This record gives sequence, structure tokens and C-alpha cells, in this order.
Amino acid sequence: MASKKLTIAILAIIVTLSLQGDNNNVVEAQLTTNFYSSSCPNLLSTVRSTVQSAVNSQPRTGASILRLFFHDCFVNGCDGSILLDDTSSFTGEQNANPNRNSARGFNVIDNIKTAVEAACPGVVSCADILAIAARDSVVLLGGPNWNVKVGRRDARTASQAAANNNIPAPTSSLSQLISSFSAVGLSTRDMVALSGAHTIGQSRCTNFRTRVYNETNINAAFATLRQRSCPSAAGSGDGNLAPLDVNSASTFDNSYFKNLVAQRGLLHSDQELFNGGSTDAIVTGYSNNPSSFNSDFTAAMIKMGDISPLTGSSGEIRKVCGRTN
Repeated sequence: MASKKLTIAILAIIVTLSLQGDNNNVVEAQLTTNFYSSSCPNLLSTVRSTVQSAVNSQPRTGASILRLFFHDCFVNGCDGSILLDDTSSFTGEQNANPNRNSARGFNVIDNIKTAVEAACPGVVSCADILAIAARDSVVLLGGPNWNVKVGRRDARTASQAAANNNIPAPTSSLSQLISSFSAVGLSTRDMVALSGAHTIGQSRCTNFRTRVYNETNINAAFATLRQRSCPSAAGSGDGNLAPLDVNSASTFDNSYFKNLVAQRGLLHSDQELFNGGSTDAIVTGYSNNPSSFNSDFTAAMIKMGDISPLTGSSGEIRKVCGRTN
């Protein structure tokens, strides 16, 4: 009996030590806000200064980086796969339909990576750099702040098919939006809050042409305004841009939701959030209470950042974000 107890005690010690040891274990696999506090103590300030320069030069860049993070996380998790360039033997996600001719900000992430590698080589993943840069973009454009959980590693592969299938399209219905977000563990409220990211940035004419010419749940004056820069004929002016938030495209605030209540959502998928459906009350709440929106947005961003991260010995720490090691 004593021998059996001793054996159990030894096994318990071995299990405890193994959990405290290498990076393959359950404990280390959890994302934390202080993952790089010792290995790269100046990480946050390094990222922030580069994002600051980019946003100062072109405010739209902040929206582009935030969008990159969304489009990364919705495809096999937040693993930096969207950052991988195509090669002769590899097809990535950048030319998938949701990203082709519209995904931007890769150069900013590359610049951050270069600065971070100079400070602490081989330590910080591109996936984490993108997560931190997305937060900084929101803050620098006047939005809420939050502590970013880090410890992700970078994918060695990407999926153009998953990018085509998993990222919600601007033509999505409300039920399709709810389903897309649910598929990655995000609730309907998370979906509405995260859609508030459209308070910054711009969209191409090809994404809103049908809405401004053919849909009826749209403010007439707003439709006329958008038609001026978006010809009705397909192929004409497809790349012409319009702000997703007609009031304050370079400021992160709750006016996106005020626009929806006034039927001034630019994309079909935007106005679906306020169109007599189950999310109308959430939109109304955010339009009246910016602090409620900010609180729910930050919670949803943290939750989205937890989607299927690579940790421990999975993946790698890329030396250059656009290609695997």
C-alpha cells in the first residue's frame, strides 16, 4: 500500500514538473498579456511607434490593419496566415475574393516586424504583431484601449479556399452573418459590436453599387450621394472609394450605428443589422450609448483574438512575415 502511495506521489511530481517545463504544455499554451515581458520588453512601444507613423501619414491605414486582423482570425484562427505572400509553389489568402485588391497594410506589418526583429530577433510572431497593431490602430483613431493577449505562433500554411468561404461577404444577409460569426465561436452581440469597426475605413464601389442603386431600405439623399462616385454600370469605377461611415471615417466612434438607424449603411451587410431583425435593439443601444459599444467591442476583440491560436511548438516564429522560414 505504501509503495502504491509513493508511486502515485512520484507520478504527481512528474506531471507537475512537466507542466512547468517546456512550451508544449497546456499551461504555456494559454495566451497571456505578459508573454513577452521578459523576452521582448519594448515590444509594445516598438509596435505603437510604427503604427503611429503609418496612421499619421494615412488615417485609412488604421482601418486596413484592423481589417487584416479580422480576415486573419476568420481563416483557421489568428495565425498570421493572411500575411503569407503567394509563391510559385504556394497560394495564400491575399488573392482570395475578400482580399484581392482590397487587403492593405502589409507593408506596415513588415516595417513593425523589421523593428521588432532588431530589438529581439526570433522572439515575436507576426500573428501577435498583427493583433497588437490592430489594437493600436483603434486607439490611435480615438477608440477604446484593451490589453492584447499574446503568445501566438505563425502558421506555415494558408488557405485561399477558407478565406473565400469563411470571411463574411458585403452581400451577406443577417442570418448568414450570424452563422459566420457563430462558426468561429462569436455571438450575435459580438458580431454586431465587431461590425462597428466599419466606423473607420472605406469600401470600393463594387461592394456597394447594388445597394445604392437597387435597395429600398436606404436614405434617398445618401444613395444619391454615393451614386455620384459609383457609376451604375458594372466595371465602371469599381475601385472608387467611399467611407463606410459617412460622418467620421477617420474617427473610431459609434456613429456607424447612428447611420444604420438612419438607413445610411453603406454595405448591404451593414444595413442588415438594422432592418427589422433580431439585432435592431443592439444597434439602437450602441447608437445611444458609445460606452456600451466600446465595452462590447473590446470584449469581442479579445474573444476573436482567442480563435484557434498556434502555441507551444506548433507553427513557427517567422523571420519575415510574408514567407515561412
